[in-house]
Amino acid sequence: MLRLTELKLPIDHPPEALRAAILARLKLADAALREIRIHKRAYDARKKHALLLVYTVDVAVADEAALLKQCRKDPHLSPTPDMDYRFVGHAPADLDERPIVVGFGPCGIFAALVLAQMGFKPIVLERGKAVRERTQDTWGLWRKHVLDPESNVQFGEGGAGTFSDGKLHSQIKDARHLGRKVLTEFVKAGAPAEILYVSKPHIGTFRLVGMVETMRHEIESLGGEIRFRQRVTDLLIETDSAGGKRIAGVQLADGETLASRHVVLALGHSARDTVEMLHTRGVYLEAKPFSIGFRIEHPQSLIDRARLGPNAGNPLLGAADYKLVHHASNGRSVYSFCMCPGGTVVAATSEPGRVATNGMSQYSRNERNANAGIVVGITPADYPDGVLGGIALQRQLESRAFELGGGNYDAPAQRVGDFLAGTPSTQLGSVEPSYQPGVRLTDLADALPDYAIAAIREALPAFDKQIKGFAMDDAVLTGVETRTSSPVRITRGDDFQSLNVKGLYPAGEGAGYAGGILSAGVDGIKVAEAVARDVLGLPAADAGARANPDCGY
Repeated sequence: MLRLTELKLPIDHPPEALRAAILARLKLADAALREIRIHKRAYDARKKHALLLVYTVDVAVADEAALLKQCRKDPHLSPTPDMDYRFVGHAPADLDERPIVVGFGPCGIFAALVLAQMGFKPIVLERGKAVRERTQDTWGLWRKHVLDPESNVQFGEGGAGTFSDGKLHSQIKDARHLGRKVLTEFVKAGAPAEILYVSKPHIGTFRLVGMVETMRHEIESLGGEIRFRQRVTDLLIETDSAGGKRIAGVQLADGETLASRHVVLALGHSARDTVEMLHTRGVYLEAKPFSIGFRIEHPQSLIDRARLGPNAGNPLLGAADYKLVHHASNGRSVYSFCMCPGGTVVAATSEPGRVATNGMSQYSRNERNANAGIVVGITPADYPDGVLGGIALQRQLESRAFELGGGNYDAPAQRVGDFLAGTPSTQLGSVEPSYQPGVRLTDLADALPDYAIAAIREALPAFDKQIKGFAMDDAVLTGVETRTSSPVRITRGDDFQSLNVKGLYPAGEGAGYAGGILSAGVDGIKVAEAVARDVLGLPAADAGARANPDCGY
């Protein structure tokens, strides 16, 4: 097949117009066009009164070679790349060791799934509960102010991505099309087929719950084992005569030990106690940048009008999103993070006595408010207290937010107009905050370091110039957003193994190598392949272990 890109049609075009446009663009007779597959559909909103759909399509024609020669000067026509996934190998029948996967979020799910599909029968250890029990515990915090530290937005089957917008787009380089493998498995598990071709696919929390269960059942049907409420508290490490270290297994909270020479660490970005254990055991870690800030809420209708103009409300476009960046005069970068159209702000803490926020949407994205993190980038220079300094800063800010919110898991909040004026809020305006269990109006100037407050105060009016109404007085800020990414990297080499503990495979967000559902899933596949290669004695692939992750699930 051939791939044709940048094919633009009016948003209200009839279905038959796509075929006609392809025939006209390629100067083909109708009989010569044998098949059309939509690979990607996006929209160009630069001219709001003449919004266009932009297609990338794969076409089968009677004579591909002749058409390529005829259109050799067209940069938008080329052979369709091979996106089929191929396993690196399969486990031998006499396999005497089962790899262990620690964590069952997006990265752990795909590491376990691919290992199971290759016949390695992985053992998955998840500290939280199965997804439906976990959902009940999460609602316990949101509705009753009751936190379960082991079963919440961060911990449990599906990971943090389960309670999010379910975004499935990423900025990672993906030459092998591993993202396609992730999306294809999601569709098999019950996701709508449109995620394979819309430009910014998403699923939403309710659909993710069922999909996660389906994927778990497939892993189990292939010989894998998923064990819930199994928190890893220590590593079993062997040291050879030359001083080299090798993983030998793990120890669980109940004292049980499991032996394995291949352990995947797919921890997620909030397993702080496990990271502290790794640091104590001498596993190589390094501090990394992350971001801190607030959630902001506007009426979704305001965002729709600003972004889509007269096309606001078109069901083909859905709820509008945005992506904003401002470079403040104090040298800080402020940007929107994890934007959730038609969604809610959720309580995302996993530790008692702390408040942290995140955003979540359902597939329909039909809630009244839009929300996004408005966050400020920080570096290890801002928290110089060693490799775990970022975790200490997160805890400090989350504890302060707990105090400002009244000490019962309500979150501190402030109207944007009052925040910009430096005045505590005493009443809400037209925007009703969606955070559950509730908010307490206050002055957010005490919730973040001064440099972050100054940068956000400068950024909001700048964002208003891009989206009219963004700095409206009645918009609501809710604090704090601290878990944008892991503040620690569990550094690995090109073989995907820890720099100083062989057989230990740091993976996904918690290790500092992903930033969202799709990139975490892709990293899980890469790590599963690395484990298989090591077990089978195959040469390591070109890992690209330090590929830049994206930001935002």
